[in-house]
Amino acid sequence: MLLLKSKLGSFVSPTIHVRRSQHCFFSLYHTTPTDLQELCNIISNGIGSLDDLEASLNGSTVSITSALVTHIMDSCKNGAPNSRRVLRFFLWSQKNPNCKLGDEEFNHAIQVFAKMKDLTAMDILISDLRKEQRKMESETFSLVAETLVKLGREDDAVGLFKNLEKFKCWKDSVTVTAIVQALCGKGHARKAEGVVWHHKNKIFGVEPCIYRSLLYGWCVHGNVKESRRILNEMKLARVPPDLFCYNTLLRCQCKRNLKFNPSALVPEAFNLMMEMRSNGVSPTSISFNILLSCLGRTRRVKEACRILDTMNGSGCSPDWVSYYLVMRVMYLTGRFGRGNRLMDEMIEQGLMPEQKFYYDLIGVLCGVERVNHALGLFKKMKKNSVGGYGPVYDMLIPKLCRGGEFEKGRELWDEAMKMGVVLQCSSDVLDPLITEVFKPTKKLEEMSLEVCKGSTPQTQVRRTMQKNKKKNASAN
Repeated sequence: MLLLKSKLGSFVSPTIHVRRSQHCFFSLYHTTPTDLQELCNIISNGIGSLDDLEASLNGSTVSITSALVTHIMDSCKNGAPNSRRVLRFFLWSQKNPNCKLGDEEFNHAIQVFAKMKDLTAMDILISDLRKEQRKMESETFSLVAETLVKLGREDDAVGLFKNLEKFKCWKDSVTVTAIVQALCGKGHARKAEGVVWHHKNKIFGVEPCIYRSLLYGWCVHGNVKESRRILNEMKLARVPPDLFCYNTLLRCQCKRNLKFNPSALVPEAFNLMMEMRSNGVSPTSISFNILLSCLGRTRRVKEACRILDTMNGSGCSPDWVSYYLVMRVMYLTGRFGRGNRLMDEMIEQGLMPEQKFYYDLIGVLCGVERVNHALGLFKKMKKNSVGGYGPVYDMLIPKLCRGGEFEKGRELWDEAMKMGVVLQCSSDVLDPLITEVFKPTKKLEEMSLEVCKGSTPQTQVRRTMQKNKKKNASAN
């Protein structure tokens, strides 16, 4: 679905960013001495067990340093070698008497393994971090907590937060925000509220961020009642809900009504939009698109068209996503003429949709066996010079040939060759001896039903009597 969904990280602050790698293996080859190239080869391209890897490292003449370890960890983060080989290299470096790894290198290694989603390596290094009484950075805790929650170990993330003092990492607004964001991102809002309840004195100054996270968490969980409670608490705490909060609640409310009460989709959405306006927040096209998406999924064509007209009359102009959502449900319900008129209306308003708009709608038309309409939409796509025609050719050419229209398929193939478009489909699809033509069995079934309906009552009675005689004869 093309509906652009807002993500928690885009609206919640402060956002904790993890350092990104500035190096890769190939860049290291060009900018580092031969001994570093040798070490990288041992880790990334080595053959044998982990013990063989450590033996190769021991036999290397490379002078290992903490800076070199950091460079290699950065290189490995981009996914070339196995994470177990990277872990063994780091543990070997830790035991090397000539290499003194500080807290910064340890934290960086934990972040790398969190990025690689290697829970075992994370657990080993976090355990070593605690045994050696090193300090865990807030940045490291944020990434570890997020990774644990994403991999279904939210209780471990909360447990790590409770024991932060043992890692010389203090519970402050940054760490509280990090664990709340991590938990709410996967719908564990109740656990997040427990953290907030026990650390109320730590969230001074970041209340808006905490409330947005909790609201998002309850909406991910699908609980409209609790989401509304958080919204009301925001108002009592004099934290004004913004567009993100209302759109998040609107999406949750629409999804619930889509499942349990589709008739309430429009009334309840409009009530929430009225509340938004009364609080000084104007609905945008994203707000209406949330509603249009759900209306399309339940095939409520008339209501979707009314919403589009309402947008045009309320000062909130629809974008190309709005037109896509309505046109899609038009095509799916067989209203091809109305859908094409909406396309013309969108172009007249100066909206230039992206490639995905055309590709998805052409796919819908092919799916409902309206290839001629799909070809017409493809002509408009080329007329507007959108570009990215390759996937459309790959969709239309096999579809035409399997429908027996090899000439049209050949025309599209030649057209693509003239334009220099690289096609993924094989030229064999143009050969009638290779491509199997689709047989419309549905039409044949309809014809047989019509023949049965056209028979006289006497004929039907005669057939019934013959069937009964056969049944009696077989019974005897």
